[in-house]
Amino acid sequence: MAGINESLESLLSIDGAKCTSLVDSSSGMVLGEAGSGIDMELAAAGNSEVVKAKLQTMKHLGLEGDIEDILITLDDQYHIIRPMASQKGLFIYLVLDKAKSNLALARRKVQNIEENLIV
Repeated sequence: MAGINESLESLLSIDGAKCTSLVDSSSGMVLGEAGSGIDMELAAAGNSEVVKAKLQTMKHLGLEGDIEDILITLDDQYHIIRPMASQKGLFIYLVLDKAKSNLALARRKVQNIEENLIV
């Protein structure tokens, strides 16, 4: 089991990782962050709205279950949003350089770190 700072630093070891944070989706507040390249406060607030919108859409559609992750693909970046299964209302946010990363391996590592993160 690992704490917030240790987990975020582990995420930065992923090939192509630029920055990462742990976010409270109800408030949009950053609980911890590591790396650089993006205004994580602004990104956290915006991506909290993405998570809320997806959950609301799932509810309207009658879809049951949880979100494993949300992937946003930009021209040169991947953004992975991974809600925590053990801590409802929190999500891990990771920004990757698309040219330097392996998306499948990154998603697996985010999952492993999320499962071992203690808040």
